[in-house]
Formats: sequence, structure tokens, C-alpha cells
Amino acid sequence: MEDKTKTGKKGKVFELICPHCGARLWVDSDLQAVIQSQKGEKKKASFDDLLLKEKKKSEELGQKFESTVELRKKKLEQAEQEFKKALNHIDELGEERGEDKDQTGQEGKEKN
Repeated sequence: MEDKTKTGKKGKVFELICPHCGARLWVDSDLQAVIQSQKGEKKKASFDDLLLKEKKKSEELGQKFESTVELRKKKLEQAEQEFKKALNHIDELGEERGEDKDQTGQEGKEKN
């Protein structure tokens, strides 16, 4: 932190600059309070920096889109496999019931 002292009629006033945000604070040592503050100036980014940042964002967005598409394809394939399994299971159950009916003679007899 930078600090400068000013000696006035009331006492010492310290000017502090925050290293993180650049804000300026004036603190009175007698009152032990901040008597004035000023927001720090934001660094202005160059046009090239902004272009690079936007390019990275668009690349990341493209990658996210591609991964989302792949995930949807995988989920669709899994759903189709589960559906086929369920249909096969239903067919197997139907065949078993058909065999049971043939053994009892209900379905297997011909009518004269």
C-alpha cells in the first residue's frame, strides 16, 4: 500500500491506495476514520485483447455445442437400445404364452 501523510490543523491524514482495486482512501489518524474515498480507475482493455477474448468465447461455445450434440446422440442410442430390449422382452413373453397355450391344447386344436 502506498501512503502519503499530510499534516493539517486537525492532525495527520494518510492517503492510502489499495493495491487490488486502486481505490484511494484518506484516513484521519486522530479520528481513526476514513474521511474521503475515491474509486480506482479501471484498466482499459485494448481492441486486440477484446477480439481475442471474444474469439476464445466463440471457440468455447462451439466446443460446448459439439459436446452437447454428442451427448444427445449417445442418449438417443441408449434409449433406442433400451426400447429394442423391451420389445424383445415383450416378444419373448408372447412366445412363452403361445407355447403355454399350445401345450394346454386350447390354441393348437383344429375345428371340424
